[in-house]
Amino acid sequence: MGAAMSTRKAADGEDPRIESREDLISVFSGGEKPKEKWRIGTEHEKFVFREADHRAPSYEEPGGIHALLLGLTKYGWKPVYEGENVIALEGPDGNVSLEPAGQFELSGAPLDNLHQTCAETGRHLEQVKAVGEQLGLGFLGLGLWPDKTREEMPVMPKGRYGIMLRHMPRVGGLGLDMMLRTCTVQTNLDYSSEADMVRKFRLSLALQPLATALFANSPFLEGKPNGFLSYRSHIWTDTDPHRTGMLPFVFEDGFGYERYADYMLNVPMYFVFRDGYIDAAGQNFRDFLDGKLPALPGEKPTLGDWIDHLSTAFPEVRLKSFLEMRGADGGPHNRICALPAFWVGLLYDNDALEAAWDLVKHWSIEDHHRIRAEVPRLGLKARGPRGRTLQELGAIVIDIAASGLKARARINGAGDDETGYLVPLREIIDSGRTPAEQLLDLYHGKWGGDLGRVYEDARF
Repeated sequence: MGAAMSTRKAADGEDPRIESREDLISVFSGGEKPKEKWRIGTEHEKFVFREADHRAPSYEEPGGIHALLLGLTKYGWKPVYEGENVIALEGPDGNVSLEPAGQFELSGAPLDNLHQTCAETGRHLEQVKAVGEQLGLGFLGLGLWPDKTREEMPVMPKGRYGIMLRHMPRVGGLGLDMMLRTCTVQTNLDYSSEADMVRKFRLSLALQPLATALFANSPFLEGKPNGFLSYRSHIWTDTDPHRTGMLPFVFEDGFGYERYADYMLNVPMYFVFRDGYIDAAGQNFRDFLDGKLPALPGEKPTLGDWIDHLSTAFPEVRLKSFLEMRGADGGPHNRICALPAFWVGLLYDNDALEAAWDLVKHWSIEDHHRIRAEVPRLGLKARGPRGRTLQELGAIVIDIAASGLKARARINGAGDDETGYLVPLREIIDSGRTPAEQLLDLYHGKWGGDLGRVYEDARF
């Protein structure tokens, strides 16, 4: 789904009331870390399918999603409950959680280097494949269910999803598809100060469409080509205009924590959590601050309520106590490692960040919107403002990312630095073919139009 929403449990200990604007800002400023403490968080989702008939399993059926969660506990994962239901797992490799239709997500631990990230991903995939084999389940690395209708999708028993499923059709045509039929890979990265956050936010927002093109992997819908390379990216353009998009204000003078807080105060709410989820869909957090929220009259929000609310906006890059890169479709193991490599190389080395910003700093707001609008269909053939294709831009950007990773000099036991994780992206750039175009070539060629073959060729 790509909403990467936290699994909420009753708050441990104190959850202070918000008394001032400074309290709202404190979530962002509290994320500041010196460079030596910067970490890499990687989240990836995959589709779960029944080997026998390629169906998406429900939560409660024998050998379904609940059984898959329980099966993983033998690897030391601890169950997280909502009411009677196990809805997530906690462990040394972060959290395993469920997206609305049972898309299976690892939200990895904050790690020091990409060697650790790729190893963590590998451990998780080995575990789910081993448990899946016993249950007759397989896992698909795509950005969109290739052959399922909305009606065929199960819904997981999480309170917030019921609220969102009711609300989505009121505000956009494709929000239910976002929830039920998409998968993403995401990278979460740190900043040292407000000024550092602003630089990283601007560069990553400008280049998010390039990441979308490089990782475009959702060309099929309901059994046939859908006319897009990243239909998942297209879905976000008709999900909910109040909480998605390119955030033009990020590029304006004076952007910082305050301005992002104002944006979030204008994003309509979904819910409040009090021993369970209370539907506040469409209500206003500003009213909540004044004690006038219709869903909870007379009550004022806590810091936990604000943190929850921050997780309900879905722009291309999102600020919490770290920055989230949200533009990529789900895909295979090597691209799960390549996404954080791309962003760490650009954002965690000052020279690389400056060099990459030089490429895009002259782009206008109109340029940003146009490129974002074209990429879902055109991929690497979309053009920047001076006529340069994203393929040409991408070749330069990947070289810059490699220089940033080289400068980090994080060496593994074999003596390799982190630049090797960019190899899959170099191959995509050199060929000029996005992953989606490679799948379409298979569909029109080797598969002979039989989309069932995707379950062999795109599985983990």
